[in-house]
Amino acid sequence: MTPRTLITRSRPVAAPAADRRRAWLVTAMIVAFMVVNYADKSVLGLAAVPVMTELGLSNSTYGLISSSFFFLFSVAGLLVGFLSTRISSRVLLFVMTVLWAVAQLPVLLVASVPTLMAGRILLGAAEGPAASMSMHALYKWFPPERRAFPSALQIGGAALGTLIAAPFVTWLIDGFGWRSAYAVLAVVSAVWALLWWRVGHDGPYDHARTADGPGGLRLPYRKILLTGTVLGSIASALGAQWALSLSHAWLPAYFRTQLGMSAAASATAISVVSGFGLVLLLGVSPFVDALKSRGVSSRWSSGAAQSVAVGLAGCAMTAFPFVDATGPRLVLVACAFGGTAVAVPLHYMTTAEVVPPAQRGAVFGIVAGVGTLPGLVAPFLTGHLIDTAQTPAAGYTTAFVAAGAVMLTAGSFALTAIRPERDARRIAHEAGSRPPA
Repeated sequence: MTPRTLITRSRPVAAPAADRRRAWLVTAMIVAFMVVNYADKSVLGLAAVPVMTELGLSNSTYGLISSSFFFLFSVAGLLVGFLSTRISSRVLLFVMTVLWAVAQLPVLLVASVPTLMAGRILLGAAEGPAASMSMHALYKWFPPERRAFPSALQIGGAALGTLIAAPFVTWLIDGFGWRSAYAVLAVVSAVWALLWWRVGHDGPYDHARTADGPGGLRLPYRKILLTGTVLGSIASALGAQWALSLSHAWLPAYFRTQLGMSAAASATAISVVSGFGLVLLLGVSPFVDALKSRGVSSRWSSGAAQSVAVGLAGCAMTAFPFVDATGPRLVLVACAFGGTAVAVPLHYMTTAEVVPPAQRGAVFGIVAGVGTLPGLVAPFLTGHLIDTAQTPAAGYTTAFVAAGAVMLTAGSFALTAIRPERDARRIAHEAGSRPPA
């Protein structure tokens, strides 16, 4: 059994033209899904200054509220990942977005620390599986050799979400109060759910519809999860998520309180950072596909790309607090917080290369669940560092340098560990030596 046999053994028939059209419709819906996802996620960060002022919150308390988003985030990602082997992507994504709408409502009734935390915890539980399950749903519509660009579009929806959300949500907050942003996003989430229920279906590359019959090839999860490729992909996700959680929780406040930006200027700067990440995504993903088509190994095409991106972003994260010139500092901020965008679709791609299709959703859930754990730590730790430092500026500097060290370490480990071809051969050999079920 060859490595390619492991990945493509369950080979579906070619999708007809109608399925190809539906594939791009589903892709568009999933991009919109990610836009709404990141708008919902970023609303508290964009409203940080007025919320902290109105409720009299310390930096530590605000950091705790931000971190509460991740209390159930990873657990939900793990649980839904395993449920995805039995429940259709259509149902899972519909339920998630309905919960997103519900999660925005408590703060509209009573604005307080408990209601803010309750809403963020519910939203985190509902968004924990979002990236991995929407990617899983997308993969059901495209064969392995055509997944890089759709994957980039899916993750690009995240960058586009921040790109759109930052100015729009800031406009709502400035013009109508911060509660209005929560109300509008609740409506948007509900509308997406209704549209998805009409058009979202599992595609022809669903493992349950493959030639090998229901389920296809299955291997012990321990064998899969302990491969260097999966561990390296998790490390890549950890580094990227540390930067991402900081950008949602603290970057708007940093721009306003430390760099003296207005709300509008802060929103514009955040949009520029997200736009940089989006351009990087859409540029690198076709390049990765081109490298693969020329026979370059996945270790160096998709593995090295994500590892180097996280490592370089970590270097930029460490450097920008010490740069005083406005232009260079903003360039470094864009690299620190936008450069990790490349890693997100690629760590799913490298993971998928060593995982049987029947278990892909569950393993994606595990990678996402473990990889997003920094969100539970980074926002609260940053708030604590700001409150306990001699000055807020010193606290921010310490937090960003620590983040850079984590990202550089994660990127270095991923570069060493991610070797899809080697791990696919090893898993294929072990699968071939097992007695028939």
